Amino acid sequence: MIAVFKIALRALRRNVLRSFLTMLGIIVGISAVIIGVSMGAGAKAEVDKRIASMGQNLLTVMSGNMSRGGVRGGFGMAPNLDPSDYEAIRNEVSGITAASPEVRTTGQIGAGNQNTSVQVSGVSSEYLMARSWPLQSGINFSDTDVRSANKVCLIGSTTAKTLFGENIDPVGQVIRIKSASFTILGWLEAKGSGSFGQDQDDIILVPYTSVMKRLSGDTRFRSIFVQAESPAAIAEVQEQITELLRQRHKITDGKDDDFMVRTQQETSDFFNANNRIMTILIGFFAGISLVVGGIGIMNIMLVSVTERTREIGIRLAVGARGRDVLQQFLTEAVLLSALGGALGIATGYWLAPLLTKFAGFPTLISSTSVIMAFSVSAIIGIVFGFFPALKAARLDPIDALRYE
Repeated sequence: MIAVFKIALRALRRNVLRSFLTMLGIIVGISAVIIGVSMGAGAKAEVDKRIASMGQNLLTVMSGNMSRGGVRGGFGMAPNLDPSDYEAIRNEVSGITAASPEVRTTGQIGAGNQNTSVQVSGVSSEYLMARSWPLQSGINFSDTDVRSANKVCLIGSTTAKTLFGENIDPVGQVIRIKSASFTILGWLEAKGSGSFGQDQDDIILVPYTSVMKRLSGDTRFRSIFVQAESPAAIAEVQEQITELLRQRHKITDGKDDDFMVRTQQETSDFFNANNRIMTILIGFFAGISLVVGGIGIMNIMLVSVTERTREIGIRLAVGARGRDVLQQFLTEAVLLSALGGALGIATGYWLAPLLTKFAGFPTLISSTSVIMAFSVSAIIGIVFGFFPALKAARLDPIDALRYE
């Protein structure tokens, strides 16, 4: 076997440029497979990270339904969750540790001579617990602040940096939200990007009653966050909330819900579905490149059989068997494909980090993708090299010796 390998290597070295050009299709295809799989894995890891940053065992009750009336909607539709829905969830649903509504408005925030436009979210005192969001300094506002619609707030790290500068504790400062003055009670730790790619830290949190009475005039919520007491309790909590809201909203059997209750896993699956489509498309085009590369290997091996017809005839005349010739040419094809696969893997390893660095697209190379890519390259060598090798093995020794 070692002798066969040496002969195959020597045959490929006879024309290095031709061998490299033959491998080029395999190199491009395998590197595309590596990059495509790493992009899919990186995107999934990023989505999972962002979903996890929302909190632990979190369910989100959203106004509207994505399939209601045949119209795609859901998050962003007219709010239809009211304070009594929130109170009913808190008091009647078992297995939850925290719940908070959310009502949003955007306003101009000012502090001294600095100002910025920031998302202002009205939430309850349990919001930080539901979102697993600790404070860098200060305290959370209380249930009393919520009931009294007090003018107090919590500030995100990005907003604090914009208004007060780098590493300056904003607790105790007074800011202007629209025309009202609010006192900062707490400074939120940085969370980074959210599931939709937005900066979660560019935010002001105030009691939801303060937003509804003092800032926006809203009477309904766009969403309610609920934290289950454990991962095992999520499904039961989801079912209880669905049944409760259907009863409260007087939705009869056979009618679509006018709300959605989504778990973190469902949210993750929703975003990862797009990543899977992207990975499949990249894999499809990579597959085409590999097929083209395989055809190139078959073509070159057929040319090689023609060029070495007399050599094959001599080997058969001195006692070589057809299967020895078959093994020889099949080894050359597999070696050509495997070398292309190795170079493709190296190229993919080199390009994937560059994609992250210059395009900002997350990539994650796994050992599984490398093993899969190399295996595919070897299989291509066997599949596309078999016919030329079989043709060489079936040559008649006398005809081969007469070949000019």
